[in-house]
Amino acid sequence: MADHEPRSVMSSQFSHRPSRRRIAGIAAAAGLAVTVALTAPAAAGTAVAAPSAPAAQAGAIGPGVQIATPVTGGAELCTANFLYTPAAAQDGHRDGADGAEHQAAPAGALYLGAAAHCMAGEDAMSSVDGCSEPVMPEGIEVGIRGRDGRNYTGRVAYNSWAVMQDRGESDPQLCLYNDLSLIRLDPAAVAVADPTVPGFGGPTGLDTDGTEQGEKVYSYQPNQLVATPYKQGLSLGQPEGPRTHVVSTTPPGVPGDSGSGYLDARGRAFGLLSSLMLPTNTNGVTDIARALAYAERYGDVGALEVVPGRVPFTPGVLPLTELPTGPSLPALPLPDLTPAPLR
Repeated sequence: MADHEPRSVMSSQFSHRPSRRRIAGIAAAAGLAVTVALTAPAAAGTAVAAPSAPAAQAGAIGPGVQIATPVTGGAELCTANFLYTPAAAQDGHRDGADGAEHQAAPAGALYLGAAAHCMAGEDAMSSVDGCSEPVMPEGIEVGIRGRDGRNYTGRVAYNSWAVMQDRGESDPQLCLYNDLSLIRLDPAAVAVADPTVPGFGGPTGLDTDGTEQGEKVYSYQPNQLVATPYKQGLSLGQPEGPRTHVVSTTPPGVPGDSGSGYLDARGRAFGLLSSLMLPTNTNGVTDIARALAYAERYGDVGALEVVPGRVPFTPGVLPLTELPTGPSLPALPLPDLTPAPLR
């Protein structure tokens, strides 16, 4: 990959008045990234106003926390999915296609997952094409708002959009649906990290065989003003190919939810929120297993695995959203789907 000079940014406080940027008609209305104004800089771990509701059974940093990528005069707000760590059998090195040995993820590194499109460049257009849209370089510092009301930081160690562009990818399956970034957490964030998904428990591992049509799925999406952040829904399978799942929840994932993780019926991590699939109100959900495999092969993070939750997977302990039915559930077979622009 091309060498990028890391860009240093502040650990910024988070505004309570989010607003979208780069509005462009229906494309922006369907987008999943949100912009907010930043207030004065704050050091990592500095106390700020607490989130609107505490998340049960989870530590300060983990699934569902808010991530702020700095832009001029504001930040892109998105949502984290799961925690990742180097695979147990990894020796800290990997061999490249040219036979050269490369340093992989260092032992003890801990990564927080997000959507790659949340690090899109400031001059990005309203497009889902990760092979052509401007993207910020790997190495930038991002802010993370902990559930303890404090701000933490990490650096983008991997971004699928940046890597695909460095490689000159043109495969539509990759360009449209390979949407993963990995943030290496700073020590202060690692100290308070917890892999447990609030309200559901788990994850129990990584789903490597995809979801089936009609399979019940779950997602924790706390960063919007909704009746409950604990969503249950249905997978409509993978009609667009193996790199994305089509998921129906009521309501669907909306601006600010980008990157949220999804669990299958067994509590395994299978996806992260990437897009809205027009003309339906379903979401496109990037397949995590395939995204991690691409990151291992072409990124500098090596082989990673999902960190299992410390609380058993027990959906239904807290109130869930209603399962989609009637008009909220698209008729099958699905029409031709188009992933909506992400800003």
